[in-house]
Amino acid sequence: MSRIYDKYKNEVLTSLQKEFGIKNRMAVPRLEKIILNVGVGEAIQNAKALDTAKTELALITGQAPVISRARKSISAFKLRKGVAIACHVTLRSRRMYEFFDRLVNIVLPRVRDFRGVSPKAFDGRGNYTLGLKDQLVFPEIDYTKVEKSRGMNITIVTSARNDTEAHALLKGLGMPFRESQ
Repeated sequence: MSRIYDKYKNEVLTSLQKEFGIKNRMAVPRLEKIILNVGVGEAIQNAKALDTAKTELALITGQAPVISRARKSISAFKLRKGVAIACHVTLRSRRMYEFFDRLVNIVLPRVRDFRGVSPKAFDGRGNYTLGLKDQLVFPEIDYTKVEKSRGMNITIVTSARNDTEAHALLKGLGMPFRESQ
């Protein structure tokens, strides 16, 4: 399937089973899905901005993004309910493991002044969210065709019951966590 999945099956699964004393292999934490979200605030005035974000997200993930619309109107932002404002992609199985492999081994080391991702970005239920300020760290994006840099949120959903299990899972899969000071 992919390098990360093989690493999970051969190494991480058994080490997590021993570390947390889990008897059933199916109860061991695993990756369930990865969600990439790109919010495009300027889509209120410029509808084409959402199209470029959509094509870039499709290049990065290899999957067609879904457009998200505003749930309610906010007059301070000149936002009306139902206006297209963001796009997102949910990756599962093979594509998810391939994306995670690229994220850990290629994309994160390309981030400027990168010292590791924060170990505090867990939500209490075993899910991890990280934000990127620039889409140019992905090798699929041609920087000559980008008119504006856009950030994105990447949420890694695991089947872990708590943050310590999820941290051990992501650390075993190669996520470069920053050492806490």
